[in-house]
Formats: sequence, structure tokens, C-alpha cells
Amino acid sequence: MSGTSMDGIDIALIETDGDAEVRRGPSDFVPYETAFRRQIEAGLEDAKSIRTRDQRPGLLGAVEKELTKRHGGAVLKFLSDHKIGKNDVDIIGFHGQTVLHRPLESLTVQLGDGKMLADMTGIPVVYDMRANDMIHGGQGAPLVPAYHQAFAARIPAELGKGKPVVFVNIGGISNITIISGGDDPIAFDTGPGNALIDQWVSDKAGIAYDAGGSIASEGQIIANVVTRYLTKPFFDLKPPKSLDRNDFTLADLGDLELADGARTLARVTAEAILKASAYAPEKPSLWIVCGGGRKNTTIMNDLAEGAATTKAKVIVAEDLGFNGDSMEAEAWAYLAVRALDGLPLTWPTTTGCNAPVSGGVLVKPS
Repeated sequence: MSGTSMDGIDIALIETDGDAEVRRGPSDFVPYETAFRRQIEAGLEDAKSIRTRDQRPGLLGAVEKELTKRHGGAVLKFLSDHKIGKNDVDIIGFHGQTVLHRPLESLTVQLGDGKMLADMTGIPVVYDMRANDMIHGGQGAPLVPAYHQAFAARIPAELGKGKPVVFVNIGGISNITIISGGDDPIAFDTGPGNALIDQWVSDKAGIAYDAGGSIASEGQIIANVVTRYLTKPFFDLKPPKSLDRNDFTLADLGDLELADGARTLARVTAEAILKASAYAPEKPSLWIVCGGGRKNTTIMNDLAEGAATTKAKVIVAEDLGFNGDSMEAEAWAYLAVRALDGLPLTWPTTTGCNAPVSGGVLVKPS
């Protein structure tokens, strides 16, 4: 998959029954060079004119073909590097690249040609796993909660303390999954993740991202700007709810200094995540952070400080033996198996669909 950060391709291998059994294998990351990333960013502008899922205005047709080609190459190299035969792989779960997400219009668009990927790799592919949820009244996101739920049973009792546990994914956009006993997971997007910070440091200093949160660590929090972001109408919406990458912009940041802007946005990300605990049945005991944002120590410190006020603990996925970089790619493989077996990918409590929904399009190589 290629996430909202648009920095490259995450790839992972798992063995699973699509339910409780999951054995994690190797994973890898294939970065995009700056020129291709800029093509995707330009394509986001073209995507704003899309009215139906099959439209590919402007650059998008060429970007989709190139993106699929890169995913196919990444799969083939991954199999070669790990000495895995393509006949040993049952299915590929292909997310592609989201370029438009308008849940209120039941419209979501992920670039990626599933048939082309199947032909390139010689392996069957399940793709377009968000659309069926939207057909059934859902927001089409987030989809990772099914995978989070599979891992919740592995959390040591002394950490869970019998209270809700929250999985946090900080990518370009942040989302959470609240796991509470045997109930269906509660999940939703919480607000900006890394996308605004990346855009800010890129615009201001020509830097791709704030590595480790080092730029933010030198800045000051501008409280009124934090308030401006956190009082947006999105935060008054009850979950399930989801965001497009462009729903939050830098317009509210004003003309701050580089470090102050990065520091302020880091606080916005953390506070937005912590606000989401209001929708848990009781205060969570544990926050497990995945995604690139867990490497931003400024965001992590803000999360830990805020969670401590309710005696909750913040840890990263690796503290439980998971891989915070590959979890979303693993999830897409897991969802592909669930799709094959007709198991739900989403629930009313995760996307607002009108019933648990399976989905995805299966294509086989020619």
C-alpha cells in the first residue's frame, strides 16, 4: 500500500486465516523519489474534479499506471529478496494510493490497477476494498480495525487492565481503533497526522518531513492556533467519521516561524488523538502507536503527557512485538483473506455502514 504520506510503498507478508490466526513474516519499504511524489501531489489537484470512481482526469491515468508498475516491481523484488516463489503466495491485498475521499458523497478513489498488478506478478489480487462499504452507507475508512482486533487478544493483561485499549495510527491522517472486551471495535479518523507537518516543513524549508520531531522540539506552541484547529466542525461530529487529506490545511497556521509551526502542528495531532477517548466506553488504559508519527518524539511526548492525566500509558507497536511501520500493509493482506472468505471488513461502529460489510474485487492473472 501507499499511504496518505505518499512517501513510498509498504509491503508485508503474513499467513492468516483472516480471523484470530496471524503469523507475521518479513516486510519492506520502497521509497518514492521526489519527482514521482510530486507527480502524485499534482494528481491530487486533478482528483478534485472527479465525480465518479472510474474517472482519471489530467495526470491521474498516467500516475495510476506508473504507481501500479512500481507496486508490481516492489512485489517481485520482495519475493526475490526473501526467496519466496510466487506460487507460494495465495493472494495480494492491494490498497493503492488514495487521491480523493469524500464520504458524504459516497466517493472514494484509490489509484491502482488490480488487473495490471495481477498480470505483472502472476498472483491473484484483491483490490478496491473500500467501495462496498460506501455502497452500504459507510464512510469507507478506516479499514485497519479488523486487524487491530485480531491483535488485541495478545496484549498482556497487566497492560490492558480490563479497560479499553486504543490502537493509534499516525500517517498523513491519524485514526484510532478502540478495542473494548468482545464488542465490535470503534474506529474513526481523529484529525491531522503527519501530512500538515510534512507540508509545512517542505514549504518553509524544502525538507520532506520533520525527522524525529527535531524541528518541532525547538519551537513554541502557539495556543490560539491549536484552538483554531481543534474547534473545527469536524471535531463536533460523532464517529464514525473520516477525512480527506485536504480537509485540514495550513491556512490556519498563519505566518509562524518554521519551528513554531512544526511544534504547534505536533500538538494539534496529539490533542486531536487524545480528544477521541471521549468516545470510548470508559477511559482507555493503553494507547499503542503505529505509523510514521510514532517516530516523531514531540508528538509522542505530547501524547504521553496527555494520557498520563488519566493514568493511561502510551507505547509504540514494537513494545508489544509488532511492527509499527508494516502494520497497515499487513492489515491489507489480512483484509484480502477476509474478503476471500466473505468475512466483514467493516462494522457500523467503524465506518457507519448499515451492517457488517465484506468487499473487494478479486482478479486473477491472465
